[in-house]
Amino acid sequence: MLKEFRNFIMTGNVIDLAVAVLLAGAVGLVVNGFVNDIMMPVVGYFAGGIDFAEFKIVLSEAVMGSDGTVVTPESAIRYGAWINSIINLIIVGFVLFMIVKSYNKVRTKEEEAPAPEPAGPTQEELLTEIRDLLKKQ
Repeated sequence: MLKEFRNFIMTGNVIDLAVAVLLAGAVGLVVNGFVNDIMMPVVGYFAGGIDFAEFKIVLSEAVMGSDGTVVTPESAIRYGAWINSIINLIIVGFVLFMIVKSYNKVRTKEEEAPAPEPAGPTQEELLTEIRDLLKKQ
């Protein structure tokens, strides 16, 4: 069983999948940083200086102790963070759309010019050969 597991893990598909998962995590961090640190301030600026992350509906206020520490944290519906997530999804979706579109354009150009195949016998030539072989028998 250990040998089978080792063979399974060492196949190219599993290693490719592992690399893809790690790369996706790194790309996710870059995309989140781009959206949160670059795009959201721009969107907020054009929306009149609004920071969507601050939008919330407070269900219960935080309870503070006499020494200034939080005894019970605030309970709130943070719909602004959800709006940020929607904007993040739209930006990521658009970027992925552009990548796939450009990849498909490059791929179709490569498929349009296939290498010429060596000319083989036609159907008639093959049928003639078969007929001649059957006559010899």
